[in-house]
Amino acid sequence: MTTVEDLPAGANDARGRVAELHAIREQVRRGPSERATEAQRAKGKLTARERIELLLDEGSFNEVEPLRRHRATGFGLEAKKPYTDGVITGWGTVHGRTVFTYAHDFRIFGGALGEAHATKIHKIMDMAIQAGAPLVSLNDGAGARIQEGVSALAGYGGIFQRNTKASGVIPQISVMLGPCAGGAAYSPALTDFVFMVRETSQMFITGPDVVRAVTGEEITQNGLGGADVHAETSGVCHFAYDDEATCLEEVRYLLSLLPANNRENPPSVPCEDPADRSGDALLDLVPADGNRPYDMRKVIEEIVDDGEFLEVHERWATNIICALSRLDGRVVGIIANQPQSLAGVLDIEASEKSARFVQMCDAFNIPIVTLLDVPGFLPGVDQEHGGIIRHGAKLLYAYCNATVPRISLVLRKAYGGAYIVMDSQSIGADLTYAWPTNEIAVMGAEGAANVIFRKQIAEADDSDAMRTRMVKEYKSELMHPYYAAERGLVDDVIDPSETRHTLIRALEMLRTKHADLPARKHGNPPQ
Repeated sequence: MTTVEDLPAGANDARGRVAELHAIREQVRRGPSERATEAQRAKGKLTARERIELLLDEGSFNEVEPLRRHRATGFGLEAKKPYTDGVITGWGTVHGRTVFTYAHDFRIFGGALGEAHATKIHKIMDMAIQAGAPLVSLNDGAGARIQEGVSALAGYGGIFQRNTKASGVIPQISVMLGPCAGGAAYSPALTDFVFMVRETSQMFITGPDVVRAVTGEEITQNGLGGADVHAETSGVCHFAYDDEATCLEEVRYLLSLLPANNRENPPSVPCEDPADRSGDALLDLVPADGNRPYDMRKVIEEIVDDGEFLEVHERWATNIICALSRLDGRVVGIIANQPQSLAGVLDIEASEKSARFVQMCDAFNIPIVTLLDVPGFLPGVDQEHGGIIRHGAKLLYAYCNATVPRISLVLRKAYGGAYIVMDSQSIGADLTYAWPTNEIAVMGAEGAANVIFRKQIAEADDSDAMRTRMVKEYKSELMHPYYAAERGLVDDVIDPSETRHTLIRALEMLRTKHADLPARKHGNPPQ
């Protein structure tokens, strides 16, 4: 590799020194070698600088410490001291707003983290926190630099500490564009959102070789920790895409929906979709029969601006939907049961997914709209032994702790504890609405009648006829659409076609909401 000493000696004046500077800068821009770049492309991957160019607005990138080199010795490191030390750090803009970023350069030491490498990342993280701007990490590294020993491991500790310090203060987004193994995987896990690219990115604590040695199981890297695994099975990944360009474009879109920090509101945009647009299609989208499924995504499309929303964790815990969208140009978080998947019940994974989404929205001043059609919690030995009580309590805690504007809307079923947990008025929802098709109750009419009228049904000459009669009586007394409204548990029963306009007016009123939590260091949420 070329060094400063190898450069042609220029005149000992300003022009000569500037020429020398430009020569070094060009060397930094090109990277280690054409061979290393070709090897990167052969894996179907872009270079670190190409990724930054796709992430940031054109020409906006300002690099920090491009001339940094490691100072380690031994194992041949003293002969290999490339500029940047394998990570490119700096800031630029996305849609005109400041964003900080760092990108591992796999062409240099495989993107492995050493002391100088880590120090650069620590610095850019500190700058992002102090400036109050989002941080996007473009991950493509082989873990700790083994030749530097414990110094490299300590570098990860500094990153984890800053991830935690920045949590809920600035948006943190991890984009996985290559391997991420061992302790390095914990940094993305501490951030708000994780993006992955199929086939080229993997995350795991112990790789296939270790798994094989310890358990005898044979598995590939993608089978163990690829994008689809983490998007569908583990829930580690929020978004998965087929190529880097699409992935980074979606990162830009997500950033357009988030505030710069926890002291600001999300950016609003002009909206040409009328606030009072009638949603007549909603009358046909949702069947009155509570046993018939439908796609809640179509309901959301009908309500939000121009039918556009960004679903988070789309393929994990599909019985609940978490999405970011806009109503009248202002960002909202939407949580909705999905009757097409497990009838929209709450289970362990759905509770965890929605709880963290509520916390994210609350941290970044994003109002929450909850759409209920929930038959209850999923029954079963696996759920109980897996800790549905403590996992369900996470969602309850998140809602109760949230101080942003909160509106809930009951479309059809809202039964039992699941109704209470999903932002009912009793746990602090600012406004609660219901459609005329709502059924708010402790349980379904059939189950309730079997419990309440068990003796009468058993003693009747025609038990089926008696059961039918008792179910009808229970529905007429306790499950009619206006029962909750009559008792003040629902603020209003609305025409479904007026849903969009009702939500927009309510959110406009709640824009100036201010709520204080009791003084404390922090809560102790269920784990």
